[in-house]
Amino acid sequence: MKVYLDFERPIEELELKIEELTQISGANGTGPDSGIPSLRQKLSELRKEIFLGLSPWQKCQLARHPERPYTQDYIERITTEFTELHGDRRFADDPAIIAGFGVIDNVPVMIAGHQKGRGTKNRILRNFGQPHPEGYRKALRIMKLAERFNIPIVMFVDTPGAFPGVGAEERGQSEAIASNLMECFTIGVPIISIVIGEGGSGGALALSVADRLVMLEHSVYSVISPEGCAAILWNSGKGLNQEDFARAASALKLTASDLMGFNIIDEIIGEPPGGAHRDHDEAAANVKKYILSEIEKLRAIPTAQLIEARHQKFRKIGVYYGTANASS
Repeated sequence: MKVYLDFERPIEELELKIEELTQISGANGTGPDSGIPSLRQKLSELRKEIFLGLSPWQKCQLARHPERPYTQDYIERITTEFTELHGDRRFADDPAIIAGFGVIDNVPVMIAGHQKGRGTKNRILRNFGQPHPEGYRKALRIMKLAERFNIPIVMFVDTPGAFPGVGAEERGQSEAIASNLMECFTIGVPIISIVIGEGGSGGALALSVADRLVMLEHSVYSVISPEGCAAILWNSGKGLNQEDFARAASALKLTASDLMGFNIIDEIIGEPPGGAHRDHDEAAANVKKYILSEIEKLRAIPTAQLIEARHQKFRKIGVYYGTANASS
């Protein structure tokens, strides 16, 4: 059964009407099917109209859609072989991050990404995509392994943030994230990072230092969630509502188009009509095409030049303003 968000209700009604007419037509072969083509055309136009006009808060909801493809879904569709590796060799394995070696059209790659999980039991196992420090250390261990064998790295970002629990802090959550940021600037193989859903805070940034940082069309990427931002800025003890979250989402500039405008990301990967959750195969095909194209380009760059360009890429992010010296 499909899950529809509030702004998708007109789409739901039209899809149900088309399905009903199709079933009636198929039942006796002479049903009233003459209106179906026009309804499908109307559905296509309606879907385009709604998704072209999504607000930042609606895009945030879409990025969290429970049927949206996760890292494992992409791995299953873009790789012909995948061997998952486990553990950080220090404490434990963290199911919130999937990591291992795969093959995409005869091109070997190392893949690491957040995994939210489907269904209550699996979501609890994956900790809702919120990694512990051992998850980030596992990802870094395998990235170092990829460097040793000169294999490109592909990272999938999809997390509300790193797990903020006491145990995670005791085991060095901030240190683990900081180490990933530092080490990724020195790894001598191509790195591609793709935000496939929700990119939240340092938990997302730990898998985002790359030669190419890109986002899917309806994904979001921000230092904090709209709910967290609204709670900090406007919670007066009377509670918050959807308008507060929408206001925060707009202020955070967290959409792919916003971040492209700020030159924080390198490209936006298109999604199927209605979002990636409506067609996992097409979404994966778009991602696969981009990965193969960029790996070929990045492999042609000498290692020293690749690392220097990675440094410069992140140094150029952001703008600051200064004032003239008062004594001058």
